[in-house]
Amino acid sequence: SRAAARPAPQSFDCAQLFFFSFTAAKPDAFCSWILRAQPQGARKEGHSEFRLRVEGDPDNYQPGSTYRVTLYATNPAYFRGFTLIALKEGRNGEKEEDYAGTFQIIDEEDTQFMTNCPPAVTESTPRRRTRIQVFWTAPSSGIGCVLLKASIVQRKIISFQDEGSLTKRVCEKGKPFITNKPLLDCCACGTAKYRVTFYGNWSEKLHPKDYPRRANHWSAIIGASHSKNYVLWEYGGYASEGVKQVAELGSPVKMEEEIRQKGDEVLTVIKMKAQWPAWQPLNVRAAPSAEFSVDRTRHLMSFLTMLGPSPDWNVGLSAEDLCTKDCGWVQKLVQDMIPWDAGTDSGVTYESPNKPTVPQEKIRPLTSLDHPQSPFYDPEGGAITPVARVVVERIARKGEQCNIVPDNVDDIVADIAQEEKEEDDTPETCIYSNWSPWSACSSSTCEKGKRMRQRMLKAQLDLSVPCPHTQDFEPCMGPGCSDEDATTCMMSEWITWSPCSVSCGLGMRSRERYVKQFPEDGFACTLPTEETEPCTVNEDCSPSSCLVTEWGEWDACSATCGLGMKRRERMVKMPPSDGSICGAEVVEVEKCMMPECHTIPCLLSPWSDWSDCSVTCGKGTRTRQRMLKSPVELGECSEELEQVEKCMLPECPSDCMVSEWSEWSECNKSCGKGHMIRSRMVKLEPQFGGDPCPETIQRKKCKIRKCNQGSDERKRRNEARKKRKNKEGADELAGCKMKAWSGWTDCTKLCGGGIQERLMTAKKRFKISQLTSCKDRKEIRACNVHPC
Repeated sequence: SRAAARPAPQSFDCAQLFFFSFTAAKPDAFCSWILRAQPQGARKEGHSEFRLRVEGDPDNYQPGSTYRVTLYATNPAYFRGFTLIALKEGRNGEKEEDYAGTFQIIDEEDTQFMTNCPPAVTESTPRRRTRIQVFWTAPSSGIGCVLLKASIVQRKIISFQDEGSLTKRVCEKGKPFITNKPLLDCCACGTAKYRVTFYGNWSEKLHPKDYPRRANHWSAIIGASHSKNYVLWEYGGYASEGVKQVAELGSPVKMEEEIRQKGDEVLTVIKMKAQWPAWQPLNVRAAPSAEFSVDRTRHLMSFLTMLGPSPDWNVGLSAEDLCTKDCGWVQKLVQDMIPWDAGTDSGVTYESPNKPTVPQEKIRPLTSLDHPQSPFYDPEGGAITPVARVVVERIARKGEQCNIVPDNVDDIVADIAQEEKEEDDTPETCIYSNWSPWSACSSSTCEKGKRMRQRMLKAQLDLSVPCPHTQDFEPCMGPGCSDEDATTCMMSEWITWSPCSVSCGLGMRSRERYVKQFPEDGFACTLPTEETEPCTVNEDCSPSSCLVTEWGEWDACSATCGLGMKRRERMVKMPPSDGSICGAEVVEVEKCMMPECHTIPCLLSPWSDWSDCSVTCGKGTRTRQRMLKSPVELGECSEELEQVEKCMLPECPSDCMVSEWSEWSECNKSCGKGHMIRSRMVKLEPQFGGDPCPETIQRKKCKIRKCNQGSDERKRRNEARKKRKNKEGADELAGCKMKAWSGWTDCTKLCGGGIQERLMTAKKRFKISQLTSCKDRKEIRACNVHPC
């Protein structure tokens, strides 16, 4: 067990690579034993052959972002075991909360989480290796700085985390909502030229909620390199009219006017074309880029572009300082971007109607808790997936440089080309293909000639705005005639590496190249023509070892995307001198990680129009399709080719439904003219234009007998008594004795004519009665006949 201290064994074996002493460890010390581990073998002082690297070599991390972390050995070193942790700065690792972020295993055969310290990553099996890779997801905001620390085991030599190349310190990027970010004076010398490239990641695949399929785009990018006395935009500030027009309309015209009015505060105006649609594979459309320069006084760079359609949402950089504290120029900057709100419109969805914010609010980053209808809403408040990435890369420096720390990139040139005088004024409504490469010069001598490039007009969004030329010409001269060629030293490609200088052990190998063309101005060519590097052949030089050749080059990865395998081979030059079997490996296989498979581009046709709804009224569905245009050799395309969505037409008409007619009631008069009624009930009212309800009450006349003029009440009572006796006699003769009539039920309607009922049921049935001669009786009469 690694958790137990024990003396060093006589023979060292791979299962016993880590030896630790825990006499001071407490039972609840969590993983702190990793930091207190003591080596039981030699500790190597020189550790430069092992390195811990975070992809992009950032000094800062974006909360919630994922980075590739690589632990590797430089040739010819290797290692057998390792431990990797991510610790909050200033913590001792005794508690789980001392660890920051989470690791993600890439290759389970190579790496695993440590059983007795879950936040740590270690080897799956102890074997010789030269590199391992894992993913590390940065912690949420507010953690501060994090130390990524590695321990290396190489035979009996343990290299520890506190050694410089095995510790990487990264700190949380400053929270964007800062109004008082200090801008220091720049101490760098000379000038530097940069290329900024904008990679839009805003797509339906990464941001599916309410994604605007028809009109998604990035507006034209506008920005500048400028001094600290000018602010294009900033978090916590208010949007200028130029920023407002970019944010709401996608128009850079006013913003460019504001920039140019600043005069000497601005060195370069940065402009890039709009992108319709917002995302396309890079093999279909290259990422837009622009070049700009900076100097000691104008060392800041800002830009913005609208996410369209949207209320007033943008992405961009604000006063990014390209001057380092060591008086040099930043070599490379990579920044993932989330959208921000310009504070001029209060819409909450991509296609919200215009709703001006009065009074105007401050510029602020969008969050996932802004509004439930927001396309970026997350009830748990998680980080918004970046919608773009910007890469700023130094391409040249000019003049005397005064950086304190030597720069490892030699890009000093005699002159930095002047900015293009003719600015591209192509309207945003004209969508072109990329320019073709320049043709050969029409002149093969030093006489002036011309060369040409072309592009295609793919779409004209506004027919009222003319689209400019699709051909471009520029002057040129034959090879070796330009000023640039006069100082250029043209070199050949490198020749293949020579064999290693020794057949066993550590040696050297070299490769060469030659000068194809010396500078015309007579200057010497200073570029190197030879390179050397160490090489190792047959580490074991004993009589029982065999001589083998150097390893050949790695074969191409077996996969074009995702995880694959690669292999390389070497040959046995001489078997062991003692006659034993050669145990050297002649084939080496290793996993290789290619870009994720979903990055394989799919070239698709535009979506067709939506079909008609599947129904003529009520709820139905409609569909649309698109075609796959990319060749099959690019691989299988996982993009959907058909979409189905619900559609709603006006509700279908519903006719009125009524019950059957009731029986006719008794005549409402005992003599003379009267009437009887019958009714029916409405079971379903008409809806959405259905047929109306028919009548629900009918009347008809009735006449029992003619009323006598001289009749009196006594006669009527006698007749009624006689009639009752006849009934009772008939009942008894029929074998029934009936109960009295029940009371009348409530009227079925309050007005407009309803009905009432009452019942008479049999009280006693005599033995002589027939089953059919003794029935319950029911009477019906009209009620509430007055109109409503």
